[in-house]
Amino acid sequence: MSILVNKNTRVVTQGITGKTGQFHTRTSREYALGRQCFVAGVNPKKAGEDFEGIPIFASVADAKAKTDVNTSVIYVPPPFAAAAIWEAVEADLDLVICITEGIPVRDMVDLRDRMRKQNRRALLAGPNCPGVITPDEIKIGIMPGHIHKKGRIGVVSRSGTLTYEVVGQLTELGLGQSSAVGIGGDPVNGLKHIDVMKLFNDDPETDAVVMIGEIGGDDEETAARWVKANMKKPVVGFIAGATAPPGKRMGHAGAIISGGKGTAQEKLAVMESCGIKVTRNPAEMGKLLKSVL
Repeated sequence: MSILVNKNTRVVTQGITGKTGQFHTRTSREYALGRQCFVAGVNPKKAGEDFEGIPIFASVADAKAKTDVNTSVIYVPPPFAAAAIWEAVEADLDLVICITEGIPVRDMVDLRDRMRKQNRRALLAGPNCPGVITPDEIKIGIMPGHIHKKGRIGVVSRSGTLTYEVVGQLTELGLGQSSAVGIGGDPVNGLKHIDVMKLFNDDPETDAVVMIGEIGGDDEETAARWVKANMKKPVVGFIAGATAPPGKRMGHAGAIISGGKGTAQEKLAVMESCGIKVTRNPAEMGKLLKSVL
């Protein structure tokens, strides 16, 4: 099994006519090894055309009606990305994956408020995330597919680069991944660590999980407390940003210590107290996971 995506997922690319959307749609389709997972694109001005055989529609709703897509991936520029997310949510898809970085915070606050008030069922990964992958089945996003290996370790991370780092370590150690989920580093996003941990906990083919966080906010602490009370599988963790000074944003827009809260030390202490094995050295994430199996 896997979480969120698998070989039967049917994907629409919003922003398929842009350079980034075309490049990553092409590489993701190649990763699927001929399976027809990427079946539609959206651009209102180019409806009726196609990209390398993938038909382009005027809207996500139209694409869903014609191709039965259930997942969207978004490469739309920041000023228009929140509207693109909402279009996919309104079309009642299962999952929306937003790769776009730099969406105005106000746009995302308004979007999140609308999703909550209307009780929309779509799950949102991102924005500012690398995507989601179930190795040897489907890759949706910008991650390098060749470093992934099919297996039984779940990965959830706020950082794309650290996702690739731990996946590379696990693969070198012979430990494949059930799914790897990038949740994004923006201050207002969709899926949180706790949401993904619940999915991995319920997945019978995931044996253990690596949880990677960053300074800022309290999502990691919330997930850690849930893990202590509910998780049936071992979890190892790492928090990036141990040397970042208060008030200094580190890489991602959401990675900032504010009011003395959200430090790496604070997060690691809570995680340890909740039974999560942690490392302060990112080069040791894979070895630590192997040691707890």
